[in-house]
Amino acid sequence: MISPGLCIKCKGKLFCGAKNCYLLERQRKVKTINKKIDTDFVGTSPPSVFIAWNNYPKLDVAPLSLVGQDKNTHLYDRPEKWFGLESEKIISFRETLIRPYKSFDVKEASKPSYEFAEIQETAMAVGSLMNEVNLKEKLREDVSFSEFYAPIGPKARMKDFKLIENPKVPQKVDYLTSDTDAKANDALYELYSKGFEVSYLSKVLGVGAFGIEKKRKLVPTRWSITAVDSNMSDKLVNEKVKSYGSVDCYKIFHSEYLDNDFYIMIMPGEWSFEQLEAWKPGGFWTANEKEVNIISDHEFYRGRKDYASEVTGAYYAARLASAEYLVKEKKQASVLVFREIGQSYTIPLGVWQIRENVRNALKNKSTDVSTMEEALSFIGNGLSIPISAWKKESTLIDRRLKQKRITEFF
Repeated sequence: MISPGLCIKCKGKLFCGAKNCYLLERQRKVKTINKKIDTDFVGTSPPSVFIAWNNYPKLDVAPLSLVGQDKNTHLYDRPEKWFGLESEKIISFRETLIRPYKSFDVKEASKPSYEFAEIQETAMAVGSLMNEVNLKEKLREDVSFSEFYAPIGPKARMKDFKLIENPKVPQKVDYLTSDTDAKANDALYELYSKGFEVSYLSKVLGVGAFGIEKKRKLVPTRWSITAVDSNMSDKLVNEKVKSYGSVDCYKIFHSEYLDNDFYIMIMPGEWSFEQLEAWKPGGFWTANEKEVNIISDHEFYRGRKDYASEVTGAYYAARLASAEYLVKEKKQASVLVFREIGQSYTIPLGVWQIRENVRNALKNKSTDVSTMEEALSFIGNGLSIPISAWKKESTLIDRRLKQKRITEFF
């Protein structure tokens, strides 16, 4: 018997000891693509490269390809452009992206072969790329869903991969990837500061195109996404946010998309961050649950020393969006994110929707109040789960209430 709440914390990482996640397996057979695709085909890359995390340090690397051409191919792997689309629409064009994969050692990036160099260029390019793919086998008709990355389509082991047109690589990217003495995180932050999208940076990091030459390594996609969210938000918080003065009131923001209801509470004081997630019974990860489960992770002013193991990648996606807002406003604050996930969020689409939901919320006009009690009352009226349940799981709320009680003695 799987213990209550384990599926929520696990989300397909097999904490239960099973060989396969039955929740994911049930969804993988929902969508398929045409069986008639030949083992040799000319495809179009979005551009995008997917790197699996299994069997480390031998990793399956897949330059995603669409059979034929589509004028909108460049949007197929740009989640920053997806907010507002129905989940069916996102899945419909993601499931057509084929994963022709080949295994490479994680150190391949330090001295890439000609073939792998072309795969790197695919990830670094802007705009669609025509390629030629030769497969060793027929496609396995499944669609992969994950809490970390966007859905991707059928896969097959690849014999050869070749670009048949020259990739357009931004000059700044070409310069930084050619600099074999620059640290990867410094290169990422320089590009991020110049407006390069998080999804783009995670792909270039994934193929090991940044960093000191001898230390360059491949990074699985699920890790590279979180690495960019985590490292960029660390930079923003430590180098900018902590130098600002505090906000002077409680600000509440709201966004709802894909049955994910977000309330963000910006509180006066020094930097701290917490994300609370409530998964309603009957949803994708809670099919067998009878009661609401709330999970959380937090950090105080000095940040975290360990991984946010409860909320996982969603924590860092929301933290980046929150830090971006504070930098824009030139303010420091304590940030509390409430995420309520409904039953109709039946298929995980990746952490991009958390990042974009929080970004969207923080673009909207805030509701400003003077006390935490007023703020919690307002949020409680919007969420379906009683605010008392959230308060029990929140470290930041508990800390503030204790601080308030202490000041009553002076």
